[in-house]
Amino acid sequence: MIRTRSSHIARRAAGATMILVAAACSSGSDEAARTDTAAAGAASATSAPNMPATTPAGSLDSAAATTGTAATSGAMLDPNAATKDQLTAVPGMTAAAADALIAGRPYQDMVAVDKALAGSIASADARKQVYAKLWKPIDLNSAKGEEILLIPGVGARMRHEFEEYRPYKNIEQFRREIGKYVDKDEVARLEQYVTVKQ
Repeated sequence: MIRTRSSHIARRAAGATMILVAAACSSGSDEAARTDTAAAGAASATSAPNMPATTPAGSLDSAAATTGTAATSGAMLDPNAATKDQLTAVPGMTAAAADALIAGRPYQDMVAVDKALAGSIASADARKQVYAKLWKPIDLNSAKGEEILLIPGVGARMRHEFEEYRPYKNIEQFRREIGKYVDKDEVARLEQYVTVKQ
């Protein structure tokens, strides 16, 4: 009886240790996610509901596309997969704009997304507010200049810097080259908008 009770206590202690370790790892991941998206949050006066960072930048969650669940790229909503509720929660997005966006799917690039939204959100600045939370990552090696300029906070000079270092071999090269012009928080914010396709 004593041996059984002590082995039961040992199992409970081991289980509690596992829970504590899992919680510590989880809170570390949450802290990293908050750090990665802090700069993006600063770009918008208000923030959209928390979205899990489940999809690597530049990829589309095919399960999300078929089930209607929005895929995310980092903290960004994917315009090809976001639900109407998720879209209307984005600052600056109207119900009419969400309907227009959904009706025009699928989108090959952000120029097409911008054209779909222009009918409902006339101001380019207002659309850029939407792009702080809704974005389809652009390929650094093939994106047109007009697509690069859709990134909030990017003007003609920064567009030139994006294009100057082509071809990009990897995202690390983007961090290094663009890091010559802006601080690491801004590089992290800009990184949410781009990908390097192999």
